[in-house]
Amino acid sequence: MTIYRKILALSMLIATTFAQADVNDEVPTISPTATYTDINGEETESNEMSGQAPLVGRFKANPSNVEGYTATYEWRFTKEGETSPYLTRYEEETEYTFNMAGSHSIVVYATFTKGDDVIQYGQEYWDETGSMRVTISESKLEMPNAFSPNGDGINDIYKAKDGYQSIVEFHAYIFNRWGQKLFEWTNPADGWDGKYKGKDVAQGVYFVLVEAKGADGKTYKIKRDVNLLRGFTESTTNGGTTE
Repeated sequence: MTIYRKILALSMLIATTFAQADVNDEVPTISPTATYTDINGEETESNEMSGQAPLVGRFKANPSNVEGYTATYEWRFTKEGETSPYLTRYEEETEYTFNMAGSHSIVVYATFTKGDDVIQYGQEYWDETGSMRVTISESKLEMPNAFSPNGDGINDIYKAKDGYQSIVEFHAYIFNRWGQKLFEWTNPADGWDGKYKGKDVAQGVYFVLVEAKGADGKTYKIKRDVNLLRGFTESTTNGGTTE
């Protein structure tokens, strides 16, 4: 019985030793991820993303088995067709707002060092796994020629037409016929409610000036009349306020 116990204890010791050796033999690894937040505040986790600017990306190397190792990280952001990165960051996690149209490649090079032991994840790693990619659409911006702030919940706000995209700079102004500025705003999702100093302005023709810039470098300078129609309802005509 005593011999059996000794054999059992020895077996357990050997098993524990091999288990510890297996743990000690584990090498550092990375598992990079990307999470994006669009202009509406919606989040998407994916290694491939398409959207409009501005698009916020948060990137993580997600290392594991790094105990005892010294780690260094190098994030590289490169435009499609180019060989040199336009942005380099040296941190385990990083965040970047994409404001340039086109395709972007994102990789992280990681090096783990412990004495003479060096583990690297470089271009060979990304050649096998494929880089993370972001595609930013070309810009688009149009302004309507009329709106009807009558409180019916339809077309009550004068703002950019639906479908605008990749607008990274925006400033709009409303003037009356005498050139007096009545309102201004800097977000294409916002707009004018037809008021000046809290009071409704008269029905009539006003003027809008928009200065904007797209992620593709396109500049916009839109000047046009704005028809304010207080008596207008959706049934009056068929979509005439969004031309």
